[in-house]
Amino acid sequence: MQPLNVQQLSYQGSEKSPQSVLLVHGLFGSGDNFKALGKELSENFQVYLVDALNHGQSPRAKSMQYHQQADALIATLDAFNIESCYLLGHSMGGKLAMATALLYPQRVDKLIVADMAPIAYQHGHNAEFKGLQSVNLEQIQNRRDADEVLAKYISDSSIRQFLLKSLKKDHNQWHWLFDVDNLEQTYPQMIDWPFTGQSYQKPTLFIKGQNSDYIKESDQQTITTQFPNARFKVIMQAGHWLHAQKPSIFNRLVKDFFSSEN
Repeated sequence: MQPLNVQQLSYQGSEKSPQSVLLVHGLFGSGDNFKALGKELSENFQVYLVDALNHGQSPRAKSMQYHQQADALIATLDAFNIESCYLLGHSMGGKLAMATALLYPQRVDKLIVADMAPIAYQHGHNAEFKGLQSVNLEQIQNRRDADEVLAKYISDSSIRQFLLKSLKKDHNQWHWLFDVDNLEQTYPQMIDWPFTGQSYQKPTLFIKGQNSDYIKESDQQTITTQFPNARFKVIMQAGHWLHAQKPSIFNRLVKDFFSSEN
């Protein structure tokens, strides 16, 4: 299994062998999504910003099954000689983080899951896929052209701006930093949750956005069955993109949890 692409941030502290922290973005994102958090954490940790499969500079794959994504993440740890890490994931990245902790508990010492539960979800990104597939990369002149097409399908301008961060131009050709076709074809795998028998016993923090329905009250028992050492925090007036909407609160929760003794 090929390792994933990562950005290794410069460690700002004084310890000779600092704890490694891996940050994993959600669907349609990239490692850059967590750059600000990563820079804050780099004062105390060796931080790696991960591009998931089919995103950013990471390999393209016809499967997004979580056991294969977890294998790729472990290959990444091996490539950097990281014996064990602290792991954070948001949304799809949260599922990848949970899967990795369940399958390879000896490699994950602490886990943070941002606005995601260990359950199967219903389809929820049809509008985004329709919009992305409707952007003619041969014809657009700039991001504004792409935004006008996306707006026919996605009314929320903040979601459009998030997607447009991954629209790049190289050698006079526009392209997305994620593989739209592969992601659309493998979307049923990403919303699934095939892990029901395993449990992860180490410290875990679930952070929920108050206005998001990705973690419901009814999911709490499912969470604590698989993650019996889980704690829960809610960020008020935040939705699913809680790390972008309330970065100072989110970053503080992450730093406090990763820095605590247990």
